[in-house]
Amino acid sequence: MLRSFRRVGSSVGALVLAFGAAPTVAADLGSASSRSGPVFTRVDPNAVDPSTWIVTVSASLQAIPRYPGASDYTAVGYPGIDIRKAGEPRRFSTPDDGFSVSVYDNPMFSIGPTARIVPGRYYGDDRRHLLGFRDARIALEPGVFAEFYPSPSIRTRVEIRQGVYGHHGTVGSVAADYLMPTGPFLFSIGPRLNIGDASYARKYFGVSPAEAALNGRVVPYNPGGFYSAGVLGAVTYTQSETWAYTAYAGYTRILGASGDSPLVRRPFGNPDQYQFGLKVDYAFRMPAQF
Repeated sequence: MLRSFRRVGSSVGALVLAFGAAPTVAADLGSASSRSGPVFTRVDPNAVDPSTWIVTVSASLQAIPRYPGASDYTAVGYPGIDIRKAGEPRRFSTPDDGFSVSVYDNPMFSIGPTARIVPGRYYGDDRRHLLGFRDARIALEPGVFAEFYPSPSIRTRVEIRQGVYGHHGTVGSVAADYLMPTGPFLFSIGPRLNIGDASYARKYFGVSPAEAALNGRVVPYNPGGFYSAGVLGAVTYTQSETWAYTAYAGYTRILGASGDSPLVRRPFGNPDQYQFGLKVDYAFRMPAQF
């Protein structure tokens, strides 16, 4: 079943339109009957035309590290879209989910393709400390995801991705979220684990002999792999079935061999990585065009 589409931004002011959906017959959804649960809000199928789509467009703004392991931050803006038939659920999602499309979806399990963009590291980001280092270009990581709900209040998600541009390593992420609905608010919090192979680690955290010689302030370093662990929390306020607002914050610590890289140690970087953001959702009805 076609469901949530999300796009992770990659640079200052990055605005990427995931789909072009013309809101030709937008209508306030506040009059539709609904049922709220800890995982989703469902529009009453008896109150709407079954040929109607519910389109939710969102705009997000967040502060993230300028590149993996960086100590300074950049502002990133990106859109998102969710399209579903009236009466079908919109599942819970978090800001660190990849851009995803479900090809199989039921109340407990979903699976489908996903993709992420990893910000690049360029000499111009920090001319003083990155002298001599090769650029690590912005990277595209397509892959697959799976979600499982062991209970209505717990979501687990796994992603496995392969770099096809910018780097050619294999990476993965594991997340769990505990959902706590309280009136119009939905609170969520949960742990995160990210892993990557040696190819990924060398791209962002390795130092070649030539780079060490040109920079003059570091020694060669060859990490054997990458992993990090952290937590993400969010709160969503649903004003109506038309408007919803989300604030979120996360923390990740780069660990292991990559955490020992000189590129994530001061003055070059920081193994402690934070993210903060806000998201606004607007939902409207649109008659099916196909």
